[in-house]
Amino acid sequence: MRRLYPIPFRLLDKGKQFKKWQWIRARTVKATRDHRPESHRLFVDTLECQEWVSSRNQWNERLAWLVKIPRWAGVDSHRLPSHGNHESLMLVHPERILALEIRSCARQDWTAEEKQKLLQEQAQFKLFSEIEGGQAPAILRKVPYDFYYRYHHRTAVGIAERVHKIVDWEVAALFWNCHRLHGKGWEAPFRRKFEEDLNNRQLMFLVGNLHRFQNQWFIVSLIYPPRPAKETANLWQ
Repeated sequence: MRRLYPIPFRLLDKGKQFKKWQWIRARTVKATRDHRPESHRLFVDTLECQEWVSSRNQWNERLAWLVKIPRWAGVDSHRLPSHGNHESLMLVHPERILALEIRSCARQDWTAEEKQKLLQEQAQFKLFSEIEGGQAPAILRKVPYDFYYRYHHRTAVGIAERVHKIVDWEVAALFWNCHRLHGKGWEAPFRRKFEEDLNNRQLMFLVGNLHRFQNQWFIVSLIYPPRPAKETANLWQ
């Protein structure tokens, strides 16, 4: 696994805006200030989009890569492991989803400091004169809610209850789509996706921790292949 940054996705040319499950080719170097073993810096100007990994045949192509990701087998604590140079990206297989928790953010908009940082990041990668039509891109909208999965996870000593925040970009995109289509009624279709639709699939969490606070873990990506056929179910045992 590789954690690649910085990638100013909204500012990339259309030909460089890769899709989920798409291979890319780029020059990277190990991040010097981030000691997590998977963390690498990416040179955006070298980024090239390559082939897309298909979901055909019950996700066979994708599963061939997923089974190589380290799995968190569970420990006797409520925290995922955080030991120096150990893996900081792992797969979690929830035993059962208990609830999707939606919590209002303490601040509904960016602070002045956060807005300034966003503007600086935009300026770093795109000169104003290069932006189409001479207009700077709008500042990324802040989602006014935080989303958490509460779930059961099987550990070496039995079933444990966990709660982890979801920071997958797809969650933010779905929130804004539901808000656009349903207005104040956005929550019902949003919950239906995460509490029902994904529960009908073999939901997995790709979890990652923070560089500065390595005992804090988040769900950085939701992975949801179809329920496996009997002949492939043993891959996950």
